Amino acid sequence: MRNSRIAGVGHYVPENVVTNKDLEKLMDTSDEWIRERTGILERRYFQEGKDTTANMGAAAARKALEMAGLQPGDIDMIVFATLSPDYVFPGSGVLLQRELGLKEIPALDVRNQCSGFIYALSVGDQFIKTGMYNNVLVVGSEIHSSGLDFSTRGRGVSVIFGDGAGAVVLVPSESNDRGILSTHLHADGEFAEELAVLDPGSNKKERLTHEMIDSGSIFPHMNGNMVFKHAVTRFPEVIEEALNKNGYKPEDIDLLVPHQANLRITSYIQQKMGLPAEKVMSNIQKYGNTTAASVPIALSEAYQEGRIKEGDLVCLAAFGSGFTWGSALIRW
Repeated sequence: MRNSRIAGVGHYVPENVVTNKDLEKLMDTSDEWIRERTGILERRYFQEGKDTTANMGAAAARKALEMAGLQPGDIDMIVFATLSPDYVFPGSGVLLQRELGLKEIPALDVRNQCSGFIYALSVGDQFIKTGMYNNVLVVGSEIHSSGLDFSTRGRGVSVIFGDGAGAVVLVPSESNDRGILSTHLHADGEFAEELAVLDPGSNKKERLTHEMIDSGSIFPHMNGNMVFKHAVTRFPEVIEEALNKNGYKPEDIDLLVPHQANLRITSYIQQKMGLPAEKVMSNIQKYGNTTAASVPIALSEAYQEGRIKEGDLVCLAAFGSGFTWGSALIRW
């Protein structure tokens, strides 16, 4: 089987910068409180009438295509990861297809939240490995800010999330020693309700009620302690799994690009893996948690900053709602 490699990477973030001081005007919180618990200084929020989940993904995709030296018409398949699609249905994959003017290629939507991009990358990798497709566009894009509870009740979640998009173009690798060496995916539904939006759900006779709105069950709920405890366990496990599969050790990693969930989680992973700060990509300070978009945004910025060069060993990892988690090991 042939490997796939990342031939292009790009990202897009909205122009609207929202600082911690801005959030102080909406809820009982403070810049100090947010920084101490999350490491976040600011995040981006979409501009209504300009930004959508699909067109942000398209903006990131155009940059990735340009880097890859490909035209939109060269793409054989779209894999689109998001928890915040433009519509309940159809998914944002077909909207991205329309936005880019692509032919009648398949568009697959992936709903694995914070692990969505790793799952989507793995799907694209498998299609190239089997020879079914050659050029696969993998996108992670999120608009969280239109679905958050900006009251004091919701501050524990709402201060964390931001909007943005990232994309990569996968193509066949010229060598099995280069490109995506392996991907590793896991899930444990026992904790599904610990990080979730519970309403409106299809298991309710009335899809949306005033009681749901008043109770706040239409907004994201997170058991922060539970999520943190599992994240700091699963992150190192799945990174080690990728390294062991390919005969590497933590010190062989040139750059670790983790999902940007919380700066404390990233710092813990760095210490647990024994990696110096320059080998761990972190941009949560600027963008907050952009869920499925966070890994490709961070990967794109790392490449732009010259932190990834040809031949580097790059590890991507994520943990989130589901619980789901995964990793990908790449020889750039």
